[in-house]
Amino acid sequence: MKPIDQLLLAWVGVLSIWTFLLFGFDKWRAGQSGARRIPESSLLWASAVGGWPGGLLGIVLFRHKSAKPSFLFKFTLAFFICAALVAGALKAGRF
Repeated sequence: MKPIDQLLLAWVGVLSIWTFLLFGFDKWRAGQSGARRIPESSLLWASAVGGWPGGLLGIVLFRHKSAKPSFLFKFTLAFFICAALVAGALKAGRF
């Protein structure tokens, strides 16, 4: 495995874990009255820059934001941004 591939795998792995934890923490805080929550934009940015797999796992396991169509649409866009970044990094590493 090339170093760029290892770096990319580590990046997506670490960000996925972070994003999963963000989703879980936000779900936990949603159950508390008056608790400060994680902004949706933070969840989406974390997903877009590499944490999309962890975000998807958070949506499924925690059932968090899964009934909100506007968020799911934005989350889908975050997937495409993430995929484009990964593809760009892989392509750059091939030269």
